[in-house]
This record gives sequence, structure tokens and C-alpha cells, in this order.
Amino acid sequence: MNRAEFMSSLRRGLVGLPITTANEIASDYETHFEDGLAAGRTDAEVAEALGNPDRLARELRAEAGARRWDQEKNPSAAAAAIFAVLGLGAIDILILLPILMGVVGALFGFIMAAIGLFIGGGVVMVAGPFAGFPGGPFAAILGGLALIAGATAIGALTAVVTILLVNATVWYARLHYRLLKPALQPQAQASGDLT
Repeated sequence: MNRAEFMSSLRRGLVGLPITTANEIASDYETHFEDGLAAGRTDAEVAEALGNPDRLARELRAEAGARRWDQEKNPSAAAAAIFAVLGLGAIDILILLPILMGVVGALFGFIMAAIGLFIGGGVVMVAGPFAGFPGGPFAAILGGLALIAGATAIGALTAVVTILLVNATVWYARLHYRLLKPALQPQAQASGDLT
């Protein structure tokens, strides 16, 4: 593989990252090629030492997604981190995607239940005193407040569980990368020789 093929493949794999981040990464790898050529190596030798550009791009995207989640902690960053982790490999997709879809479905169900309870509590609290609620108007107001409080508790617990699950996914991505690192170590040492 020559320099142009390597860089083209790496740039394709970095699509979706912020342009400045992708350009910085590409610039770093261009520097590796320049340093390797200055040391008397061929493009093919440098490309072999750097490793598979598709795998490098997946790992760099996963790390960027994890960093974004660490900085922003919002739904968009959570989605980016999860999809970056899933992008690490086809086996991960086959294993994690069904689990992830089940968990996301359950969380969505809890959110819908919380919304339903909140609206139901508001209806009971407002309409209950006029509809002849068992126990009288005071019981209707307290019953409505209880439903609203339960909905708020379910919503809060769902948010906490969601944050914990995204953190666990990011942890998994970093663990996955650390497990792959020994396989990349000879390549990393070779690329370290380039600098």
C-alpha cells in the first residue's frame, strides 16, 4: 500500500468526525510518512508499520466519541459514543446491537410510562375533585400529586440509568481499545521508530 492509498483509506474512515479533528489526524499520519521517507523507508514500509488504516480510523473515531461524551454529556454525544463503539467491529455489532436495542427500547418504555403517569396525575388532580373521585376532592388532589411524583421519580431514575449505560459503553470502548493495543504494539513501535 502506498502513501496515497493509505491516506485515502484513512480519510474515508474519518468521515463524520469534525473536519478540524480529521485534518489534524491526517496531518499526523502525513508526518509519519515524511519522517519515514527522510529515514530512507519506502511508502509501503511506512504504511505497513502504521497498520491497517480502516482499523486505525475506527479506533480514532471511537476515542473521539468517548472524548466528546466526557466533555458534553448530552444525548447527541451519547449517540456518537455508542455508534463509535459499535463501529469498532462487526462482531461487536452482532453482539451489542441486539442488547443495545433492547435496553434502548426498555428506556423508551420507561420514559413513555413517566409521561403517561405525569399527564394522568395532572388529569386526576384537576378533574378528580369535580368528577366525584372516591374519597373526595382532597383525595383526588393527593392522588394526582402522587402520580406526578411517581412519574418524576421514574423519569429521574431513567435519566440516571441512561447516563450510567452510556458511561459503561464508553468504558467498554476504552477497554476494547486497550485489548487491541497489544496486537498493535509492534506497529506502534515501528511507527515510533519513524519519529
